[in-house]
Amino acid sequence: MSSRSSVVASSCSTRRDFLKTTSGAAAVGALAGGLSLSRSAHAAGDDVLKIGLIGCGGRGTGAAVNALRADKNCKLVAMADAFADRLEMSLTAIKKTVAKQSQDPTAADRLVAEKVAVDPDRCFVGLDAGQKLIDSDVDVVLLCEPPHFRPAHLKAAIDAGKHVFAEKPVAVDAPGVRSVLASAEEAKKKNLNLVAGLCWRYDAGVRETMKRVLDGAIGDITTIRETFLTGTLWQRPRQPDWTEMVFQLRNWYYFTWLSGDFNVEQHVHSLDKAAWALNDKPPVRAWGLGGRQVRTDPKFGDIYDHHAVVYEYANGVQVFAYCRQMAGCFKDISDQFFGTKGRADILKNRITGQTRWHYTGPKPSMYDVEHQELFAAIRSGKTINNGDYLARSTMMGILGRMVDYTGQCLTWDQAINSQQTLAPKIESFDAEPPVLPDKDGRYPIAIPGVTPFV
Repeated sequence: MSSRSSVVASSCSTRRDFLKTTSGAAAVGALAGGLSLSRSAHAAGDDVLKIGLIGCGGRGTGAAVNALRADKNCKLVAMADAFADRLEMSLTAIKKTVAKQSQDPTAADRLVAEKVAVDPDRCFVGLDAGQKLIDSDVDVVLLCEPPHFRPAHLKAAIDAGKHVFAEKPVAVDAPGVRSVLASAEEAKKKNLNLVAGLCWRYDAGVRETMKRVLDGAIGDITTIRETFLTGTLWQRPRQPDWTEMVFQLRNWYYFTWLSGDFNVEQHVHSLDKAAWALNDKPPVRAWGLGGRQVRTDPKFGDIYDHHAVVYEYANGVQVFAYCRQMAGCFKDISDQFFGTKGRADILKNRITGQTRWHYTGPKPSMYDVEHQELFAAIRSGKTINNGDYLARSTMMGILGRMVDYTGQCLTWDQAINSQQTLAPKIESFDAEPPVLPDKDGRYPIAIPGVTPFV
């Protein structure tokens, strides 16, 4: 069996050539004005909201469960992933989690049947799996695939009239960000919901803390310090039958063209909170430093293991952003805002200084809340669109990567107008990725002062 066929063969991939149905095409026109309850009255005569999941890794599996918990009358009906084994693992995990949620163990199978109805012909596998899912008869699309694919999938979903939950970050390069901003505008015109996976904006304690910051509890913000210092993450060893493309897709996190580098993929949460506090206005310019000091083995692709970036704003505010992924080092994930009247520790939900306050209220899961608010908006017609801040916070991460990779000080306008495309369309598991190893198996790494800004 070839390397290409071995990674996609499975019971879920027996209908990979599933044709686009007329019902999928009809949904484009029907959903153009947003999903009403009358639209969601399907052939069965109910108001079930049909969910499709693109990207069946850990985050996608979790998002599907959160979505199923969010609305009592929704079903997961379709799943898509590049690899069949990932899809099957995810589907099994979702069913087990849904079954555990049943208050009556004897009713567990019934609950699973009511919530998870993914037939084999709705298991889409391959590089075109996401588009096939979007073309199917789903109402809500969960975008949890590697960031490389999100701009194209978001555009396709909005064009098809689907409501969307899009994980962060939403792009890996400036052309992708510009595409997402355009898709967000199109979603507004169609009254389609677009909820972002920047989950801290849906956390009760963080929301209350940020509300007070924006109301002036710490005075005028002068400085923000963002830290995301963590340990190491997963890595999937190369297998003999994998092509280079398969290896990189399986280890997407470690390749900039797929993830954006970890200061985009992970640190975007921290950068988003800083942007939120500054009314989502972009910085004027940024400069920084970064490198690959510990994570030097070729199995870790071409990304860095530490970044430090200073974002400068027109009003004099500076955001100092630090992130690192190294084993055995000091860990800290925090957001500290300093103002003329005090200080806010956002994740601790605490304000000190002239105003002393600490949030002690309820703390429902922010991962559940973002989906609860999405489904409530669909049913009420009160549209939510997080697209602008999702795109701009992603762009902050990309700007940080640009200044670290090149060693240059770059303006926001330079960065967002960059023509560098890191996310070319890929047609085959046998195709060459945009980044290739040398004869020693090592990937080219960005060198500050040498790597050009494009």
